[in-house]
Amino acid sequence: MISSMIRKLILTAALSLPLHASEWVTLFNGKDLSGWTPKIAKHPLGENAFNTFRVEDGILKCEYDKYPKFEGKFGHLYSNLSYSHYILRMEYKFAGKMMEDAPGYVNLNSGIMVHSQPPQSMTLNQGFPVSLEFQFLADEDKGKRPTGNVCTPGTNLEMDGKLITQHIVQSSAPTIPADQWVKIEIEVRGNKEIIHRVNGKEVLRYQKPQLDPRGAVVPTKDLFAAGAPLQLSHGHIALQAEGQPVWFRNIQLKQLEPTE
Repeated sequence: MISSMIRKLILTAALSLPLHASEWVTLFNGKDLSGWTPKIAKHPLGENAFNTFRVEDGILKCEYDKYPKFEGKFGHLYSNLSYSHYILRMEYKFAGKMMEDAPGYVNLNSGIMVHSQPPQSMTLNQGFPVSLEFQFLADEDKGKRPTGNVCTPGTNLEMDGKLITQHIVQSSAPTIPADQWVKIEIEVRGNKEIIHRVNGKEVLRYQKPQLDPRGAVVPTKDLFAAGAPLQLSHGHIALQAEGQPVWFRNIQLKQLEPTE
Protein backbone atom coordinates (compact mmCIF):
# COMPACT_ATOMS: atom_id res chain seq x y z
CA MET A 1 0.00 0.00 0.00
CA ILE A 2 2.76 2.47 0.96
CA SER A 3 4.80 1.67 -2.12
CA SER A 4 1.83 2.11 -4.48
CA MET A 5 1.05 5.49 -2.91
CA ILE A 6 4.64 6.64 -3.29
CA ARG A 7 4.73 5.42 -6.89
CA LYS A 8 1.67 7.53 -7.67
CA LEU A 9 3.23 10.56 -5.99
CA ILE A 10 6.44 10.16 -7.99
CA LEU A 11 4.49 10.02 -11.24
CA THR A 12 2.35 13.00 -10.24
CA ALA A 13 5.47 15.01 -9.40
CA ALA A 14 6.95 14.23 -12.78
CA LEU A 15 3.83 15.59 -14.46
CA SER A 16 4.21 18.93 -12.65
CA LEU A 17 7.68 19.61 -14.01
CA PRO A 18 8.18 22.87 -15.95
CA LEU A 19 8.47 22.34 -19.69
CA HIS A 20 9.63 25.75 -20.90
CA ALA A 21 11.92 28.50 -19.71
CA SER A 22 10.25 31.51 -18.12
CA GLU A 23 10.84 34.85 -16.46
CA TRP A 24 11.26 35.19 -12.71
CA VAL A 25 8.13 34.29 -10.76
CA THR A 26 7.45 34.89 -7.07
CA LEU A 27 6.89 31.75 -5.00
CA PHE A 28 6.05 33.60 -1.78
CA ASN A 29 3.38 36.31 -2.04
CA GLY A 30 4.34 38.14 1.16
CA LYS A 31 0.86 37.67 2.60
CA ASP A 32 0.26 34.01 3.44
CA LEU A 33 1.49 30.45 2.80
CA SER A 34 -0.35 30.00 -0.49
CA GLY A 35 1.50 27.54 -2.73
CA TRP A 36 3.24 25.87 0.21
CA THR A 37 2.38 22.94 2.51
CA PRO A 38 3.93 22.28 5.95
CA LYS A 39 4.99 18.85 7.19
CA ILE A 40 6.32 18.74 10.74
CA ALA A 41 7.55 15.53 12.35
CA LYS A 42 4.98 13.90 14.66
CA HIS A 43 2.19 15.94 13.05
CA PRO A 44 0.08 15.17 9.96
CA LEU A 45 0.73 16.71 6.57
CA GLY A 46 -0.69 20.21 6.31
CA GLU A 47 -0.79 20.90 10.05
CA ASN A 48 1.24 24.02 10.81
CA ALA A 49 1.91 22.92 14.38
CA PHE A 50 2.46 25.73 16.92
CA ASN A 51 2.23 28.23 14.05
CA THR A 52 5.81 27.34 13.14
CA PHE A 53 5.59 28.97 9.71
CA ARG A 54 3.99 32.38 9.63
CA VAL A 55 3.98 35.59 7.60
CA GLU A 56 4.69 38.90 9.32
CA ASP A 57 5.57 42.22 7.68
CA GLY A 58 6.03 40.52 4.31
CA ILE A 59 8.54 38.02 5.70
CA LEU A 60 8.06 34.26 5.86
CA LYS A 61 9.20 33.32 9.35
CA CYS A 62 10.03 30.05 11.05
CA GLU A 63 9.49 30.69 14.77
CA TYR A 64 9.41 28.65 17.97
CA ASP A 65 7.88 31.00 20.56
CA LYS A 66 4.75 28.80 20.84
CA TYR A 67 6.62 25.51 21.36
CA PRO A 68 6.66 24.15 24.94
CA LYS A 69 9.62 21.95 23.86
CA PHE A 70 11.18 21.06 20.52
CA GLU A 71 11.18 17.29 21.09
CA GLY A 72 12.53 16.42 17.64
CA LYS A 73 9.79 18.18 15.69
CA PHE A 74 11.89 18.88 12.63
CA GLY A 75 9.77 20.50 9.95
CA HIS A 76 9.73 21.72 6.38
CA LEU A 77 7.51 23.93 4.26
CA TYR A 78 7.13 22.36 0.80
CA SER A 79 6.37 23.91 -2.54
CA ASN A 80 3.15 22.44 -3.89
CA LEU A 81 4.80 21.96 -7.27
CA SER A 82 7.78 19.85 -8.24
CA TYR A 83 10.59 21.36 -10.31
CA SER A 84 13.48 20.11 -12.41
CA HIS A 85 15.43 22.83 -14.29
CA TYR A 86 15.43 26.21 -12.59
CA ILE A 87 17.22 28.92 -10.65
CA LEU A 88 15.87 29.63 -7.17
CA ARG A 89 16.88 32.79 -5.34
CA MET A 90 15.97 34.20 -1.95
CA GLU A 91 17.29 35.92 1.14
CA TYR A 92 17.54 34.44 4.63
CA LYS A 93 18.39 35.76 8.07
CA PHE A 94 18.67 34.03 11.44
CA ALA A 95 16.59 35.39 14.31
CA GLY A 96 16.61 34.67 18.03
CA LYS A 97 17.97 31.58 19.72
CA MET A 98 17.57 27.88 19.01
CA MET A 99 15.25 25.72 21.12
CA GLU A 100 17.03 24.62 24.28
CA ASP A 101 16.31 20.92 23.77
CA ALA A 102 17.18 20.88 20.05
CA PRO A 103 20.45 19.21 19.00
CA GLY A 104 23.44 21.53 19.32
CA TYR A 105 24.22 21.43 15.61
CA VAL A 106 21.01 23.33 14.75
CA ASN A 107 22.35 26.53 16.30
CA LEU A 108 22.33 29.20 13.57
CA ASN A 109 21.61 26.42 11.08
CA SER A 110 18.84 26.05 8.50
CA GLY A 111 18.51 25.58 4.76
CA ILE A 112 16.45 24.82 1.70
CA MET A 113 15.94 21.37 0.24
CA VAL A 114 15.77 20.63 -3.50
CA HIS A 115 14.86 17.48 -5.44
CA SER A 116 12.86 16.56 -2.32
CA GLN A 117 10.55 13.57 -2.11
CA PRO A 118 6.85 14.56 -2.08
CA PRO A 119 5.74 15.50 1.45
CA GLN A 120 2.78 13.14 1.07
CA SER A 121 5.24 10.23 0.92
CA MET A 122 6.87 11.01 4.27
CA THR A 123 6.05 9.00 7.39
CA LEU A 124 4.45 10.70 10.38
CA ASN A 125 7.65 10.88 12.44
CA GLN A 126 10.11 11.46 9.59
CA GLY A 127 12.24 14.50 10.35
CA PHE A 128 13.93 15.13 7.01
CA PRO A 129 12.89 14.44 3.43
CA VAL A 130 15.11 12.54 1.04
CA SER A 131 16.61 15.53 -0.73
CA LEU A 132 19.68 17.74 -1.18
CA GLU A 133 20.08 20.69 1.16
CA PHE A 134 21.60 24.09 0.49
CA GLN A 135 22.69 24.61 4.09
CA PHE A 136 22.51 28.00 5.81
CA LEU A 137 25.03 28.59 8.61
CA ALA A 138 26.22 31.63 10.57
CA ASP A 139 29.16 32.58 12.73
CA GLU A 140 29.22 31.06 16.23
CA ASP A 141 32.52 32.76 17.15
CA LYS A 142 34.17 29.34 17.11
CA GLY A 143 36.13 29.62 13.89
CA LYS A 144 35.39 29.02 10.22
CA ARG A 145 31.76 28.07 9.50
CA PRO A 146 30.91 28.72 5.84
CA THR A 147 27.34 28.90 4.63
CA GLY A 148 26.20 27.30 1.37
CA ASN A 149 27.33 23.72 2.04
CA VAL A 150 25.41 20.75 0.63
CA CYS A 151 23.90 18.16 3.01
CA THR A 152 22.60 14.84 1.72
CA PRO A 153 19.72 13.25 3.69
CA GLY A 154 19.12 9.96 1.89
CA THR A 155 21.14 11.04 -1.13
CA ASN A 156 24.58 10.98 -2.73
CA LEU A 157 26.16 13.11 -5.44
CA GLU A 158 29.14 13.26 -7.76
CA MET A 159 31.92 15.79 -8.05
CA ASP A 160 34.22 15.66 -11.09
CA GLY A 161 33.08 12.12 -11.85
CA LYS A 162 33.67 10.79 -8.32
CA LEU A 163 30.84 9.46 -6.15
CA ILE A 164 30.57 11.41 -2.88
CA THR A 165 28.82 9.63 -0.01
CA GLN A 166 29.71 11.89 2.93
CA HIS A 167 26.77 13.74 4.46
CA ILE A 168 28.18 17.28 4.21
CA VAL A 169 30.35 18.82 1.50
CA GLN A 170 31.74 22.19 2.50
CA SER A 171 31.48 25.24 0.26
CA SER A 172 34.01 28.01 -0.35
CA ALA A 173 31.67 30.67 1.07
CA PRO A 174 32.74 32.96 3.92
CA THR A 175 31.57 32.76 7.52
CA ILE A 176 28.74 35.31 7.81
CA PRO A 177 27.40 37.03 10.96
CA ALA A 178 23.97 35.86 12.09
CA ASP A 179 22.36 39.32 12.01
CA GLN A 180 22.75 39.83 8.25
CA TRP A 181 20.36 39.15 5.39
CA VAL A 182 22.14 36.79 3.00
CA LYS A 183 21.32 36.47 -0.71
CA ILE A 184 21.54 32.93 -2.02
CA GLU A 185 20.90 31.29 -5.37
CA ILE A 186 20.75 27.66 -6.37
CA GLU A 187 20.83 26.64 -10.02
CA VAL A 188 19.35 23.20 -10.58
CA ARG A 189 19.70 21.47 -13.94
CA GLY A 190 17.83 18.23 -13.45
CA ASN A 191 20.26 15.38 -12.87
CA LYS A 192 23.12 17.12 -14.67
CA GLU A 193 24.39 19.70 -12.18
CA ILE A 194 23.53 21.88 -9.18
CA ILE A 195 25.33 25.13 -8.37
CA HIS A 196 25.29 27.08 -5.07
CA ARG A 197 25.85 30.86 -4.98
CA VAL A 198 26.12 33.16 -1.97
CA ASN A 199 25.84 36.94 -2.34
CA GLY A 200 26.40 36.59 -6.08
CA LYS A 201 29.44 34.31 -5.99
CA GLU A 202 29.62 30.61 -6.83
CA VAL A 203 30.66 28.61 -3.77
CA LEU A 204 29.93 24.99 -4.72
CA ARG A 205 28.88 22.80 -7.63
CA TYR A 206 28.19 19.11 -7.96
CA GLN A 207 26.68 16.65 -10.42
CA LYS A 208 24.44 13.59 -10.65
CA PRO A 209 22.28 13.96 -7.50
CA GLN A 210 20.99 10.48 -6.64
CA LEU A 211 19.29 8.35 -4.02
CA ASP A 212 21.52 6.65 -1.47
CA PRO A 213 20.96 2.86 -1.70
CA ARG A 214 22.27 2.52 1.87
CA GLY A 215 19.52 4.76 3.22
CA ALA A 216 22.09 6.61 5.31
CA VAL A 217 20.71 9.53 7.41
CA VAL A 218 17.22 9.07 5.92
CA PRO A 219 15.79 5.69 4.79
CA THR A 220 15.20 5.29 1.05
CA LYS A 221 13.85 1.74 0.87
CA ASP A 222 10.21 2.79 0.36
CA LEU A 223 11.19 5.04 -2.55
CA PHE A 224 13.14 2.26 -4.23
CA ALA A 225 10.31 -0.20 -3.56
CA ALA A 226 7.92 2.18 -5.31
CA GLY A 227 10.11 2.22 -8.40
CA ALA A 228 11.92 5.52 -7.88
CA PRO A 229 14.99 5.77 -10.14
CA LEU A 230 18.46 6.00 -8.63
CA GLN A 231 19.22 9.30 -10.34
CA LEU A 232 17.27 12.36 -9.16
CA SER A 233 16.10 14.78 -11.81
CA HIS A 234 13.23 16.63 -10.12
CA GLY A 235 11.51 17.19 -6.80
CA HIS A 236 9.93 19.66 -4.44
CA ILE A 237 11.56 22.68 -2.80
CA ALA A 238 11.34 22.83 1.00
CA LEU A 239 12.23 25.51 3.54
CA GLN A 240 13.71 24.04 6.69
CA ALA A 241 12.62 24.35 10.33
CA GLU A 242 14.92 22.44 12.65
CA GLY A 243 14.80 24.29 15.96
CA GLN A 244 16.47 27.61 15.04
CA PRO A 245 14.29 30.62 14.15
CA VAL A 246 15.01 31.82 10.61
CA TRP A 247 13.38 34.29 8.23
CA PHE A 248 12.96 34.10 4.44
CA ARG A 249 12.04 36.76 1.90
CA ASN A 250 12.11 37.52 -1.85
CA ILE A 251 11.67 33.87 -2.87
CA GLN A 252 11.73 33.74 -6.66
CA LEU A 253 12.16 31.05 -9.29
CA LYS A 254 13.06 31.07 -12.97
CA GLN A 255 12.49 27.95 -15.02
CA LEU A 256 15.29 26.88 -17.38
CA GLU A 257 15.22 24.99 -20.64
CA PRO A 258 16.57 21.44 -20.24
CA THR A 259 19.88 21.00 -22.01
CA GLU A 260 20.28 17.22 -21.74
